[in-house]
Amino acid sequence: MTQSPKLIAHVIHRLDFGGLENGLVNLINRIPQGCYRHAIICMTDYSDFAKRITNPQVSLHALHKSDGMDVKIYYRLWKLLRELRPDIVHTRNLSALEAGVIAALAGVPGRIHGEHGRDSYDIDGTNKKYLRLRRMCQPFVQRFIPLSKDLEKWLEALVHIPKQKIRQIYNGVDQARFYPPDSGRRTLPCDAFSEEERFIIGTVGRVQEVKDQLTLVRAVAALVSEDEGLRGRLCLAIIGDGPMMPELAALVESMDIRDITWLAGARNDIPELMRAMDLFVLPSKAEGISNTILEAMASGLPVVATSVGGNTELVVQDETGDLVPASDPMAMATALKRFINEADRGPRFGRAGRRRVEEGFSIEAMVAAYLGVYDELA
Repeated sequence: MTQSPKLIAHVIHRLDFGGLENGLVNLINRIPQGCYRHAIICMTDYSDFAKRITNPQVSLHALHKSDGMDVKIYYRLWKLLRELRPDIVHTRNLSALEAGVIAALAGVPGRIHGEHGRDSYDIDGTNKKYLRLRRMCQPFVQRFIPLSKDLEKWLEALVHIPKQKIRQIYNGVDQARFYPPDSGRRTLPCDAFSEEERFIIGTVGRVQEVKDQLTLVRAVAALVSEDEGLRGRLCLAIIGDGPMMPELAALVESMDIRDITWLAGARNDIPELMRAMDLFVLPSKAEGISNTILEAMASGLPVVATSVGGNTELVVQDETGDLVPASDPMAMATALKRFINEADRGPRFGRAGRRRVEEGFSIEAMVAAYLGVYDELA
């Protein structure tokens, strides 16, 4: 009698557009179907983003957690785990950490927790309450997977996770989806900015405080204020949606750059949009390992990013892009200006970025590393 593949239950806050969620879906889609089955358990709910899952051996479950303290969620999770009987539970980030404890109580033999990056409420990872919670949950987790060397050091030094429990794994990028255009930059699917001579500055990410698109808006506004001639040459493309969208739109208006800004909202054609950009910018206040930086580099784009978290492990200063301080519009404006004024700099850095992704950040290497951890515990 053929035994069915073992089951991994991935527990996350919500399955929606985002870097963590994108990485999860890429992983599930790429793991050979005969290796493992998968269940995705959302503490809250899931959106149409779930349609990106192509692996048929995946079940989706929403626990509909209420806002604030919802102690009943733990019973619902325990009951679901007893029904599913997974061989491994893989939780991700602080919002799902306690699910590892529930998994242990439900008798799940393998328990993994991933740290993908920090949020705006704890940018440097020093919040005493959250450190205490992580330490309390640590005995129930067998493996911790930080996505960057920065997060790995933090887990050891501040959270006091034993080194033997940690397996650092970088995200990988799908180079079959994200690649440079064959000849010439593509045009944006936006009539107002379809002229090929415009220099397209783009960013992709959820519009929330930690991603800090506001700093990018202020940087571009500073450039135009200094040189009005740039108004006819530039376009700022901000792709993504989120809770700070009204504030972002209001800032674009008040900074008088609405005529050169495309607020695209959430999109499903990110690879094509990347191929329409000249420069990618990530203005975040905190990061783990950014999928969008890797996707931009795979697309042959130079990158300007803030020198926070894992960004410094991806972007090589003066080789694949520039690193600038977080929340510093003038420093960012200076970096943008160099790429605008030095025509050969962007393409040269973009080619170097593509090589860097090919050599060290393949999706195949990422999948193999995760399978190594899963096989170890299963």
